[in-house]
Amino acid sequence: MTVATETALQVKPLSGWTGALITGVDLSAPLSDDEKDAIRDALHQWKVVFFRDQNLDHASQIAFGAQFGEVTPGHPYEGDSAPPGFPQIHTVSPAAYDHRYGTRYRKRQSPNGPNWHADVTPLINPPSHSILRAETVPPYGGDTQFVNVAAVYQGLSEPMREFIDELRAEHRFGASVGAERSGEKIGDLVRTNPLASIHPVVRVHPETGERALYVNPGFTREIVDLAPHESRHVLDLLFEEIRRPEYSVRFKWEPGSVAFWDNRAALHLAPRDFEHVEGDRVLHRITLVGDIPVGPDGRRSEPISGEFFGAA
Repeated sequence: MTVATETALQVKPLSGWTGALITGVDLSAPLSDDEKDAIRDALHQWKVVFFRDQNLDHASQIAFGAQFGEVTPGHPYEGDSAPPGFPQIHTVSPAAYDHRYGTRYRKRQSPNGPNWHADVTPLINPPSHSILRAETVPPYGGDTQFVNVAAVYQGLSEPMREFIDELRAEHRFGASVGAERSGEKIGDLVRTNPLASIHPVVRVHPETGERALYVNPGFTREIVDLAPHESRHVLDLLFEEIRRPEYSVRFKWEPGSVAFWDNRAALHLAPRDFEHVEGDRVLHRITLVGDIPVGPDGRRSEPISGEFFGAA
């Protein structure tokens, strides 16, 4: 099914729950109100939207994102790895990851990030959206998968939804690989500037009112309301649901491709399948300033360590 709008823009869903391809729009030019509304509506429904054959550089990628919200610095741990003059840009590549965190840390995860995750959820206000642009990609491999965690939540039984609606969990940067003990750069970063917050296990989307599962294997350390062994079993069950293929979509990158997703309702994963393939994989990401998560009971997230992540 292709959904037409008042503009030349068209939205083509790519799977039953997650992802849509948008055509008929030039992201390097200012968008009309109708185009912005159509993209927002598609994000609300499909959680991630994709564009092909876009001619963007760092400046025009930032300008595109600024039409949907305030653009953050590239990453809380960006340091000296942002491109000169563009502190909003977070480069995603094996080389950038090694420079930022250390080679052994990357090899314990994937070349470009930790497991299924939403971007930087240990922050008290994780980014609302991310926009990722492909510069260089290998001839095959290096795709990105996305999962709709609002659909995952709705797929749970009613008693399970009622149970997790009242739970809260700690999100901590580096928790999944014990980065606090690392002798590499990642260890120095998390020991000197730890990022951690307590978030609701179920988050209410501030624009749609949908409830979405708000835990992820990359950053969620434990459910604080439960005993440690109970927390582990409940998280394992929820992570198993997140991994169910019917809720996900897989996107093949090409130079000039752009992915735009809602971190409040989607997780993403870079499968580790291209390190042996000749050719580099270089992408550039920006994120938009997010709000503080709120659970079904109206309780807001609480910071443990780290500052509000505002505009660049």
